Formats: sequence, C-alpha cells, structure tokens
Amino acid sequence: MLNKFPKVKYFYDSGLWSKDRVRDAVAKNWITAGQYEEITEEKYEEE
Repeated sequence: MLNKFPKVKYFYDSGLWSKDRVRDAVAKNWITAGQYEEITEEKYEEE
C-alpha cells in the first residue's frame, strides 16, 4: 500500500481539498481516521 498521507495533507493544506474530500480518503483507505484528525485538526466522525 502506498503512503498517500503526504499527498492528501498537501492537497488539504493548499486549499485544493475540503474536509469532506479528506473524509473520502479515509473511506477509500488512503489514510486512517487518526491521520484525518492530524490533517484537519478535527475529530473524525463517520457519517
């Protein structure tokens, strides 16, 4: 499995991705819920 965390973080920090898009990355198993929280600084809650 490739480490997609740096790419997802870059897209979010650059304003290219919303929190919803980062949440989608968790659903696709690109990042973990913990990494979502690290990127967005918000608790991950499943919808």
